[in-house]
Amino acid sequence: MEAKLVLQFKTSLVKPRIHYKNIHTRHSSTMLHGPIIVGVMAEPVKNPELSSSESSSKSVYNDNWFDLAAINYLSTNIQATTGLKIKKSGYDGLVEAARAAHKVFNPTQQHHIVLQTLEKALPRFILTLIRTVLPKSSKFTREYFAAFTTVFFVWLVGPCEVRESDFEGRKEKNVVYIKKCRFLEESNCVGMCTNLCKTPSQAFIKNSFGMPIYMVPNFEDMSCEMIYGQEPPQPANDPAFSQPCYKLCKENKKHHDKCET
Repeated sequence: MEAKLVLQFKTSLVKPRIHYKNIHTRHSSTMLHGPIIVGVMAEPVKNPELSSSESSSKSVYNDNWFDLAAINYLSTNIQATTGLKIKKSGYDGLVEAARAAHKVFNPTQQHHIVLQTLEKALPRFILTLIRTVLPKSSKFTREYFAAFTTVFFVWLVGPCEVRESDFEGRKEKNVVYIKKCRFLEESNCVGMCTNLCKTPSQAFIKNSFGMPIYMVPNFEDMSCEMIYGQEPPQPANDPAFSQPCYKLCKENKKHHDKCET
């Protein structure tokens, strides 16, 4: 019986590590000697310093009519609150409206602007109805808020899912995991995240619905966790407020609750 071993190697990018070993044929004790590739060594990949927005491809969204209506409605309300007019529409317009507020107003004023905007966007009777119907700080309410967020706010934050956590010694599905926050990705600014989203959103949900919430952004991969039922720490103890901004951000400085922008 005839046994053949053919080695074909056509690349200039990798160098094979070749060991010569004895090979037995299946039906014979004849010893054949030939090369066996047991591994390859590739050239090291360069790993330049990148901001989070550079390190991965940008997300693409195909907003439907409901998404666009919600986006433009929120953008219009922000502009009405700030008095700053933006020509763009859609999500670009929403981010531009937020960026204009970020440039003109200090962090405390930015918090108030978002709170006023949300109060304008959501009628008071709806807030009162929700707070009356849902039990205050119960397992059902926490899980309801988490599920509601993943269904009705994808247009704002991007794709998200409900996750389970340990809450007071038992399992609950009270956490919303945002794979890559749309607002953070588009704004590419830590200060806009903390001052125009995280801080005012935590305050609005707590004040309007009696539901504590702790938003935990991950500025490395732009993901975020929204933990319903958990009180957020004071800004001085919150890691989000000691995070330097991305190197491509126009502000290019550290952002915290008292920073000047």
